[in-house]
Amino acid sequence: MKKLIPLLLLSLTWTSLAQPPPMRVAMNGFVNDNVIAGSVTAVATKSDVLSLETTGYANLETKTTMPPNAMFWIASMTKPMAAVCVLQLQEAGKLSIEDPVEKHLPEFAGQWMVESRAKGKLTLKKPGRAITIRDLLTHTSGLPNANSPRPESTLAELVMSYSKTPLQFEPGDRWSYSNAGINTLGRVVEVASSTPFADYLQTHVLDPCGMKDTTFWPSPAQAKRIATSYRPDSDGKLQPVEVYFLKGGLSNRKRTPYPAGGLYSTAADVVAFYQMMLNGGTYKSKQVLQKKTAALMTRTQTGDIKTGFVDGMSWGLGFQVVKAPIGVNESLAAGTYGHGGAYATQSWADPKTGRIVVLMIQRAGFRNGDNSPVRKAFQEAVQQQFGR
Repeated sequence: MKKLIPLLLLSLTWTSLAQPPPMRVAMNGFVNDNVIAGSVTAVATKSDVLSLETTGYANLETKTTMPPNAMFWIASMTKPMAAVCVLQLQEAGKLSIEDPVEKHLPEFAGQWMVESRAKGKLTLKKPGRAITIRDLLTHTSGLPNANSPRPESTLAELVMSYSKTPLQFEPGDRWSYSNAGINTLGRVVEVASSTPFADYLQTHVLDPCGMKDTTFWPSPAQAKRIATSYRPDSDGKLQPVEVYFLKGGLSNRKRTPYPAGGLYSTAADVVAFYQMMLNGGTYKSKQVLQKKTAALMTRTQTGDIKTGFVDGMSWGLGFQVVKAPIGVNESLAAGTYGHGGAYATQSWADPKTGRIVVLMIQRAGFRNGDNSPVRKAFQEAVQQQFGR
């Protein structure tokens, strides 16, 4: 007989007395099969949390039961939060997303683009136009990724190196996921607001949304609640792994606050962020964005350009947007928006049903975190449990 999985059920809407709720069955199954160590899942509306469940362990070695306020490295789920900062500054008249990046960051003036790579020879040319803030928000700038020289690099240092790296293609012509592009947006925020990016994010997004457990630098007390990250070894046994993206000490506030993927957070905090978006930019009477801005960010901005890591996706401004509900997105309605993270976390909001779904796990090694079997089963279980 398989060992019972510790589970905390904070809200139950499944009415069948004969069977356990589908979400619990799905997540317990992945823990029992050693696919994940544990999870926190949430289903919410614009105003209420319908379900917040924990399954399995935050740490397999110590058998620490997963708490509902467990913290996770949410990785690229940071990107939409960074994008909100940019659009706030557009509302304030301090920038336009149509601005060339060089207007705010002069180091980008005179950028080059790769024309060809043949027989060991690199040929460069001038792009047809300069990259814009919109290009960065939609990953259509052609700006390639580059490694940080040290854990305590400032965004100014990082962005200087990006500005001297040739573009991969003509701006706006195609899509290529760019952490460098989102980090550059963080530097634009710093220059346009005259405020360090992390401070701006805290004051203008995290605090108004009540996201008290979302941070680039978890405190020693918060660190005790961080779920351990795991990757399966050659025998399929889950082994702990480091968060590769973050070096230089967990609570070290000099460590780079990456806009592209540096935040730690909880399921409840992520729900609060998406409640703000579903409520047209307002969270509990605090306006974070104008309603028209929230709508702009969460509708397709990439036209017919093929984007994303799974079929049927498009890109808004900092958000992925479901264009066609196929494959792993089959249970999500067209127009649903959100973002995933490197260790297979997921966060999605459907403006048609007003439903938010959040999946918090720390699992490295999936071929595609956006197309993981855990995500697919979780979303299907949500639909079964709460309706379409």
